[in-house]
Amino acid sequence: MSRALAPREHVPLAPYCTLGVGGPARFFLEARDEATVAEALAWARRRGVDLRVLGGGSNLVVADEGVDALVVRIALRGVSAEAAGRAVKVTAAAGEPWDALVAFAVERGWAGLECLSGIPGLVGATPIQNVGAYGQEVSDTLVSVRALDCATGRSVTLPARECGFAYRDSRFKSGEPGRFVVLAVTYRLAPGGAPTARYADLERHLAGRGRAPTLAEVRAAVLAIRRAKSMVLDPDDENRRSCGSFFTNPVVTPAAADRVAALAGDPAMPRWPQPDGRVKLSAAWLIERAGFRRGCTDGPVGLSTRHALALVTRDGARTADVLAFARRLRSAVEARFGVRLTPEPVIWGPPPAGLDAGA
Repeated sequence: MSRALAPREHVPLAPYCTLGVGGPARFFLEARDEATVAEALAWARRRGVDLRVLGGGSNLVVADEGVDALVVRIALRGVSAEAAGRAVKVTAAAGEPWDALVAFAVERGWAGLECLSGIPGLVGATPIQNVGAYGQEVSDTLVSVRALDCATGRSVTLPARECGFAYRDSRFKSGEPGRFVVLAVTYRLAPGGAPTARYADLERHLAGRGRAPTLAEVRAAVLAIRRAKSMVLDPDDENRRSCGSFFTNPVVTPAAADRVAALAGDPAMPRWPQPDGRVKLSAAWLIERAGFRRGCTDGPVGLSTRHALALVTRDGARTADVLAFARRLRSAVEARFGVRLTPEPVIWGPPPAGLDAGA
């Protein structure tokens, strides 16, 4: 090892998470280069403790008990670009703020990320969640992921075909969770390419222009839509203490979708046909139809006043409160429609009873 690491002990994690709740890390370290990440893995192995990776904390729920592990906060920075035929390959370090990278691409006229504007967090999280919004997913443009393989201690480059991408999922999230630490991500973008503007909300926002929108206009529209839903980080927003969408939109068979519409008595229920023949439903719509209105509260937690899919916390909230409220939502939707919602954020700590993804 090139130098001795000195992780801090018993560091509160709540300040590093957008929900603002959660206990401490047994050990905590900030990594500003790849060598430190590798050294942290070796340090954790020697001491027999788990290694956990912290990014922007915008998709993370930490148990009140904290986590008995070495938590490494990824702070690797740097962006580079190179021509690749008619495309451009952009490589960003895992610690780069995601929205800044989107702005970087849009300002240069490189299409492919514009609909992913305003999403909080860091670049390193994007392949893990296969981040997507308004008609685009990271997997649409991702070329490769550079990562530390915790099984071997070596850095590897994984092409997109080996990342196991699916709807809000990947090899990193559910295939082999904890095996890889993302170090950098490479995307293939289209210089001078047309923006993606096929999502209904986005089309409505951009309607009436009499011409095709520019990349900058699509980005501005996405930011405006997200801001109206409190889905951007804004210190003045009453809904700011949130981790965004708490559940993924369920994907069901066409027969199941028809059954849900019949139970709701609403043939106009929002639904989106998927390439595999199944149908995506709106989790927010299901939550509201199960009896939970925007802005409703249960003690120090509740739903955002602007979006039924975002759980928010107030002063005095604990993680146990968040998970209990999430279980209430999930149980109500399942009782009303027979559809089981799956949590989207990563949950650190003891498996929360009745809320694990496979429950």
